Amino acid sequence: MSKVWLIRHGESVSNANLPTAHPADSALTARGEEEAHLIPDAIQDPPDLIVVSPYLRARQTAVPTQNKFPNIQVKEWPVHEFTYLHPERYNGTTGSQRGPYALAYWERNDPFENEQGGGESFAELLIRVQNNINRLAENSANFIVVFSHGLFLRAVLWHLITGINEPTKDAMWRYQQFIWGIEMPNCSILKLDFSQNEPISFTGFIIDHLSNG
Repeated sequence: MSKVWLIRHGESVSNANLPTAHPADSALTARGEEEAHLIPDAIQDPPDLIVVSPYLRARQTAVPTQNKFPNIQVKEWPVHEFTYLHPERYNGTTGSQRGPYALAYWERNDPFENEQGGGESFAELLIRVQNNINRLAENSANFIVVFSHGLFLRAVLWHLITGINEPTKDAMWRYQQFIWGIEMPNCSILKLDFSQNEPISFTGFIIDHLSNG
């Protein structure tokens, strides 16, 4: 059996509703840095592998854990955020300013839409979720820690709960209701257990380590 800890990044500039240049380059705020430093205390046993998203805020969140376990291999996987709006929408805008575009995207409810020709479609997200779950299941490491993002990790949890992997309008609507109804706080942890020939088991979002901050 292998265990996987999926960790959302700390508070980012975008989370704080401050202007963002690009979705991949949104850095941690001072609060986000403090949250990231609380994570290593929750990890008592050295992981066999640390996985990071290519997005800056997730890589920054991983640094304190990497410093605690300096000899652990770190790999970058495509566990980045579900960026359904075109990246140009982020250029100098806040979350509030992008809000109308985001709402319109969800109202159109088109699982194959690449918003303005550059956003990731819901169909592409589902493929990425399934590919990463398979990659985790097939990895020989006994303990993997993954630093990722809220919409992506909730997509993983939603998939594990529902088993849905077909990008239909109904599936997209159900995912939308799920992410709007289920909060995943910054730096919270979702724990998965992979046992051979058994369904993947999982916890809720763990935040006990954050109460010390």
